[in-house]
Parts: sequence; C-alpha cells; structure tokens
Amino acid sequence: MPTPSAISQNSIIAGFHALSEPLRIKVLELLQDRELCVCELCDILKVSQSKLSFHLKTLKEAHLVCFRQEGRWIYYSLNPSQFNLLKQYLEKYSNLNQILPAPPCDTDWDTSTSKNKQSFSQIYSEH
Repeated sequence: MPTPSAISQNSIIAGFHALSEPLRIKVLELLQDRELCVCELCDILKVSQSKLSFHLKTLKEAHLVCFRQEGRWIYYSLNPSQFNLLKQYLEKYSNLNQILPAPPCDTDWDTSTSKNKQSFSQIYSEH
C-alpha cells in the first residue's frame, strides 16, 4: 500500500502533467466561473468530443476536475482541494532567498564509499 507521501507525490506529478497541455489549461480557465457540460466545452473550444474526452480524462486522473452526470449529460467543475495541494507544493519554493553553490567539482571523492573526503560543512564555511 502506498504511503501518504507517495500518494501526495503522485498527485503532484499527475497535476503538473495535466497542466502541461494548452487545451487542458483552457478547459480549467473556462471552469473557473462555473461548471460546464461537455457539449458546452466542445462548442466554446471548437474541438471534437473525442479530443476533449481524452483531455478531460487526464484532468480527472489528476483530480483537477470533478464531474457529475445528469441524464445523458456530464458536467465538469474544478476540484479546489487538488489545486490547493499543488499550491502548497509550490509555496515551498516561493521563499527561496539564496541557493547555496555546489561544491567544487575537483574535490576528491572516495569512490569506494561514495563519500566526499572533504565535508560539506568545510566547503560551505568558505562561502
């Protein structure tokens, strides 16, 4: 059984993958104001239902959208909790003040133990 951390990481990866396609971004932008049915999305975006269905499947798998069926119509809306998860992930990077430089590449490495002979604290104390 996957750990909560693994589940969260998978959700983040799926979320960013889903956000990497311009048509899916357009769908999400349209859903910001209200839920829409597939037929409305097809009309607005000028795409076939099969093409849109492929992209909606990716958004559903990433948990970025919710859907409900009413008769033969399927309505989509945003899933705020998944967007909050992605936001929390990105917030970890919003307060980056200074990124420490990498240690010099010419430092001796002990290949038998994969440990650097010179400690990182020694390297970083020079900066």
